[in-house]
Amino acid sequence: MVGVSSQESDRIRAPKSRALTVCEWVCRICFTIVFIVNIHCAISFIVDPGPYAWNFGLRGDSGNFAVRGLGITFLMWNATYPVFIALPNRFKVVGGIVLAQQLIGLIGESLLLAYLPHASFLFAASIMRFIYFDAFGLLIMTIAFVLLCVFSYRANHPQA
Repeated sequence: MVGVSSQESDRIRAPKSRALTVCEWVCRICFTIVFIVNIHCAISFIVDPGPYAWNFGLRGDSGNFAVRGLGITFLMWNATYPVFIALPNRFKVVGGIVLAQQLIGLIGESLLLAYLPHASFLFAASIMRFIYFDAFGLLIMTIAFVLLCVFSYRANHPQA
């Protein structure tokens, strides 16, 4: 290759380690689990917003439109997942963005819950479901992502 040293050329052509391949698949699985649940939630909000509007204390057409809007926002939020799921080692920056989005969601939901009036049991239960899932999703995706980064670094820096 022109402009690439022999050592760099060998590293570029070298097959991936089995550990790195496993880490890529673990990342794909963990991020896909969260992605599928998020997409299911988004589609549910868009297609049948009524039950969710009621859980948020919203009524009528305006409540349905608000929940549909939330579903559309969920779809936008998940636009980054497929790129990372397809090529996690190549698009680690996108994986970091997904983790940041998940963390922002978790912090935001936790703040909503913290400032919720004590009499709002229905709202609290709805928010807690989001918090539990986002915390679980953040945990499994972070573990998988850190493993990917560690094994990717080791594969690219064999002397380290």
